[in-house]
Amino acid sequence: MSAFGSQSMAAPLRRVLMRSAANAMCDADRAQWHYGPGFNPAKAASQHAVLAELVAASGAEIEWIEDRADGLSDSVFTHDPSLMTDRGALILSMGKPLRAREPSLHEETYRRLGIPILGRVEAPGQVEGGDCVWVDARTLAIGRGVRSNQEGIQQVSNLLTPLGISVYGFDLPLWQGEEACLHLMSVISPLADDLALVYSPLLPAPFYQMLKARGIRLVEGDAEEFAASNGLSLNVLPTSPRKVIAVAGFPRTKAAMEAAGCAVDIFEADALCIACEGGPTCLTRPILRQ
Repeated sequence: MSAFGSQSMAAPLRRVLMRSAANAMCDADRAQWHYGPGFNPAKAASQHAVLAELVAASGAEIEWIEDRADGLSDSVFTHDPSLMTDRGALILSMGKPLRAREPSLHEETYRRLGIPILGRVEAPGQVEGGDCVWVDARTLAIGRGVRSNQEGIQQVSNLLTPLGISVYGFDLPLWQGEEACLHLMSVISPLADDLALVYSPLLPAPFYQMLKARGIRLVEGDAEEFAASNGLSLNVLPTSPRKVIAVAGFPRTKAAMEAAGCAVDIFEADALCIACEGGPTCLTRPILRQ
């Protein structure tokens, strides 16, 4: 079995990069990091530990970024600073200034793990992992919005096109403003290679057409739950096709996934995901899916 490689959003998760919330979030300034009133560092850490148990129980090996109190509270959201391919890691460039130091944490960790670095997105280019969706192993969609720009998308395309991967940029709406941050993965969560949970009113129309043309079945997330949670009801992590981990509290969205044949594990995440606006997908960076 190879030690890295992930050009699928839902193939069985074998190895994943995470960072404990215990130290990273312990002294977080709620206003500075744009966390909600429900944020509680101790509770967030315990909820994160439950998520890690669910991930480990799925059979995935967790690789931990060094746990130190460096003030990088958002670094627990490991999905964003890097992207894994079958040829190595892409080190991305963050659109949120407070997160500018996080990609170097990922690069250090990959070097320690012996995973090659395929390339880097350099300023003024910006791409965050939450805007990146593998439609299939040869097609990467990137949302162009407040966190990922055309320069960054072009750099990713320059790195991946020689490997036979087509990169498409899709414009995202501003929705609730720059601070609220709509990623492409705010409006789609793949559940299997041919199945995805979506909030279609905010999907870029050409992206919607691409998904339909590829024969990907779309499961609509509940609109009220989506609005009430700023999109977190849609943020679910597949540990294998049709097996997912989701945040508790969204029964209609859960029922829609179950009706589509999915098994859904839930965990309480009010202090971690709801308050900090990042779900189980955001809290994990797949290193190996196969």
